Amino acid sequence: MIVLLGLELATGNFAVIPIAVKDGQTRIERLFRNWFWVLVGNLIGGVGYALLFTTVITKFGHADPTSLDQVVKLVALAEQKTIAYAAIGFGGVVTAFVSAVLYDRMVALGSVIAFTSTATGGKIAAMWLLTVIFFALGYEHAIVNMFVIPAGMMLGANITMLEWWT
Repeated sequence: MIVLLGLELATGNFAVIPIAVKDGQTRIERLFRNWFWVLVGNLIGGVGYALLFTTVITKFGHADPTSLDQVVKLVALAEQKTIAYAAIGFGGVVTAFVSAVLYDRMVALGSVIAFTSTATGGKIAAMWLLTVIFFALGYEHAIVNMFVIPAGMMLGANITMLEWWT
């Protein structure tokens, strides 16, 4: 949807702006400033959406989140994306990083292919195919995790702020 509206995905920024730096169309300082604000904006949006989601899913605190299947799954997913990697130490860091790079490359490729397509169907096919395939494989995506992990924490996941960021 974002690509169809002519807007930018964070992943598209990660793929396209370095090319502009390489071609001398922008400076590396602007690249890093862009990446910083894109990540901060997505973090604010992810945490904000998690807050709204938890408000709705718990009926503003009137429903026991542990009795809801989707909450149990979300909490387990958030713990898998943090505690499970931490349990294997440095290998977990490497695994999470490589997983995120693989997913990012596929979404970036989908963004670039979508930019080259002039037909709406081509844009949809490019983004959908690559994104869904790699999402289904369980790769990590930093922007998705900016919602999943805070939502899991808000719903009772056994994750500390330190564990989220290390």
